[in-house]
Amino acid sequence: MKQSTSASPPASGFTRRKFLQGSGAAAAATVLATTGGEALADHHGDEVIAGETTITLHVNGQNRQAVVEPRTTLLEVLRYQFELTGAKPVSADGSSGASTVLIDGKPMMASTLLALSVRDKKIETVESVSQRNSGAVPAAFVEYDAQQCGFCTPGFVVAVRAFLDKNPNASEAEIRAGLNGNVCRCGTYANVLQAVIALVKGGPRG
Repeated sequence: MKQSTSASPPASGFTRRKFLQGSGAAAAATVLATTGGEALADHHGDEVIAGETTITLHVNGQNRQAVVEPRTTLLEVLRYQFELTGAKPVSADGSSGASTVLIDGKPMMASTLLALSVRDKKIETVESVSQRNSGAVPAAFVEYDAQQCGFCTPGFVVAVRAFLDKNPNASEAEIRAGLNGNVCRCGTYANVLQAVIALVKGGPRG
């Protein structure tokens, strides 16, 4: 008997095309969730980049050139080309908060941002942020022993500075909610909280 050479569609209606479409939607949803619904816009049109290219990034008040590939993250540029090692590569997905930097004043994870996506934006790292207000945030962390191994500390310093810039009179509950994107594996949350409360009250050096 002759066998049919035509393939019948899956009974479930599930196809490779539908799978890929669903995967794309999930990826887009993840980007929106991690950026608070405000995905970074690249203002370079439909430019297509393949291989290495030289770009200019505005970091800590200076324009600096970097050689990147489309997959190069901002964290990689900061650490390995600009030698700004404050932001830490603790988690590739940014869940630890250790790579927190400011992008146009908003705290974001350098480990999850492509370097190409932050051209024309103001980038500020812990090396610059920690000097604001005469170094009030690092001073408070020292005063209240709010660090141990130190891997999370730079991310916390940036997050605290950004939070207090917008919420100078924050309550304890607001502080807890505002810093919930940063993780301390040593468990110094109570000390971090006391340091931020002290800053809200005006000390030390607040």
